[in-house]
Amino acid sequence: MTSFGTRLRAAMDERGPLCVGIDPHASLLDSWGLSDDVAGLERFTFTVVEALADTVAVFKPQAAFFERFGSRGVAVLERAVADLRAAGGLVVMDAKRGDIGSTMAAYAEAFLRKDSPLFSDALTVSPYLGYGSLKPAVDLARENGAGLFVLALTSNPEGAEVQRAVHPDDPAGRTIGARMLAHLAEENAGETPMGSFGAVVGATLGDLSAFDLDINGPLLAPGIGAQGATPADLPAVFGAAVRNVVPNVSRGVLKAGPDGVALKAAAERYANEIREAVGA
Repeated sequence: MTSFGTRLRAAMDERGPLCVGIDPHASLLDSWGLSDDVAGLERFTFTVVEALADTVAVFKPQAAFFERFGSRGVAVLERAVADLRAAGGLVVMDAKRGDIGSTMAAYAEAFLRKDSPLFSDALTVSPYLGYGSLKPAVDLARENGAGLFVLALTSNPEGAEVQRAVHPDDPAGRTIGARMLAHLAEENAGETPMGSFGAVVGATLGDLSAFDLDINGPLLAPGIGAQGATPADLPAVFGAAVRNVVPNVSRGVLKAGPDGVALKAAAERYANEIREAVGA
């Protein structure tokens, strides 16, 4: 079984290190001239899939924007995941699941079990019930050749309240975010070309030299485009770990729709700018 880290490295090398978010929120549907209902959701989603699935390396559907339409919205998400993966794209399901015990195991089974209709190459998860609470997801991801992206240093201002707090029992006085990175480095130890357990680290955070980002795994970096960061900022933010960065662009690409040719051109422009910035 090929690991997620191996598949991701190959996809990034072949297609470029770009992740396109699929975020069909109401205002974006409206800007495309679509209704805020399942019909609009479906039109939006499959326009993106048809335009980009065979050229972009990674896609990050935001599960909440599909779940808000109930079972019919989830059915659209299931089809999108299957179509993206069939076209060679990797799917990172942005669901930010986090719980304990059997509940965490159930979340993991929904997205990380091979025979699940929502099986994705990787899943975003929240470790703030303790990193150990993620063990069911870690174990199932390993078993099924999938990966995780753990919230470590997020770009939202509120995140610092937890992530920059110093752990009271850490002998080195590390912050919670730094401890999450250390846990991931342990998960990825010895893996080649890189491990399957990544961190979410915002591209808008500026100088992160105080944190050890060399986790031998991918760094999912939201914030490019509408949130203010640019591809040229990546080397300064991520330093020596920049080659493992998976920059996420959502509105910067999606605002080019509903024209499929314009979507493809926007994605290609960002992919080329990121390649140049990171030396890929």
